[in-house]
Amino acid sequence: MSLTDLAVRNAAPREKSYRLADAAGMYLEITAAGGKYWRLKYRYGGKEKRLALGVYPETALKQARERRDAARQLLSQGVDPGVARKAEKQAKRVSGANTLEAVAREWHLKFAPALSDSHATRNLRRLEKHVFPYIGSRPIADLMPADVLPVLQRIEKTGHIETAHRVRVLIGQVMRYAVSTGRAARDIAADLRDALPPAPVKHHAAVTEPVALGALLRAIDGYNGTATVTAALRLAPLVFQRPGELRQAEWTEFDLDAALWTVPAARMKRRKDKKENGETHLVPLSRQAVAILRDLYLLTGRGRFVFPSLRGADRPMSDMAMSAAFKRMGFDSDTALPHGWRATARTLAVEALGVPAEVVEMQLAHEVRDSLGRAYNRTQWLVARRDLMQKWADYLDGLRAGAKVVPINGGAAT
Repeated sequence: MSLTDLAVRNAAPREKSYRLADAAGMYLEITAAGGKYWRLKYRYGGKEKRLALGVYPETALKQARERRDAARQLLSQGVDPGVARKAEKQAKRVSGANTLEAVAREWHLKFAPALSDSHATRNLRRLEKHVFPYIGSRPIADLMPADVLPVLQRIEKTGHIETAHRVRVLIGQVMRYAVSTGRAARDIAADLRDALPPAPVKHHAAVTEPVALGALLRAIDGYNGTATVTAALRLAPLVFQRPGELRQAEWTEFDLDAALWTVPAARMKRRKDKKENGETHLVPLSRQAVAILRDLYLLTGRGRFVFPSLRGADRPMSDMAMSAAFKRMGFDSDTALPHGWRATARTLAVEALGVPAEVVEMQLAHEVRDSLGRAYNRTQWLVARRDLMQKWADYLDGLRAGAKVVPINGGAAT
């Protein structure tokens, strides 16, 4: 039942703090000292959180409910109300509504919901670390390219040239937002496009030489680790998926009889709108992949995750588990990484097996378009992709067994 004004007023303190529930996650917490605090319990990003709604009697029941409804409205829009409140407070602390920091926080609050949580958080962290301490308090309309350049050069001197480029882009986005809202005349960051040296291009380390690949596969077969990590290491080369997409896999996504894994859109590397409304990604499974999964099902099939954490079956395996296994096998990050299997497949499936690049790209979940510029539907070329995955698994078996191959040079996929 929902609370009433009388129930709130008459709620007396007890020996220990206790709660009186209202509705939609809101409750009143009464402390042993007699304080009465409105709280909202909600979930965001799979985590349970709390939001303070005010203190009774300064905040009455009706006002607390209004704040609760406003917070839940933000949740429906994909915004964490706790993060939104913190951003608003930080913006208010900045002296003047038109400083770079104030405008940047306003911009972030407005556009962050369109990004993945990790991307939005990373953007704000870069501004807080590299920009706000130096020019954040300056009126945004007064800034000149000469004011921004030292900020970028400071990052460049640390050797993080790619970060310097990304910070310049962020400042440019904030400046363009300021222009559109009438608080700046132009995007001064645009004048700094050529002020930094090019960022070095670094692909994920991957083995694309067949003989070396065979040695890596044999090392994995000889790895003496936990059953779940070992299974993940053996399955990773067979499915073309990113480590995060693999380690968070759930048993409900697999149809082993049909030899098919359906990866939810929300777990794919996509923009937030594509994660929420995009199509699933289909991964045909080779006979070898199905065999690995059937064996693992006997161990973890009663739980949610295919690769559960050692700390508890309610969470997936750590994102560092496979990387740590590579290190223990003697492969450093410049030689091979779990993410590198995608580059390995992209190179050798085309050059060694002669599979059309478009088929491989589609299996990598890269967007592939037809001659008219239209993106292919996710179910198209499924027969060809099934053939690809089985040929690839058989090819890896041959390399593992030491089949004679002709070394080739290859590129990289992302």
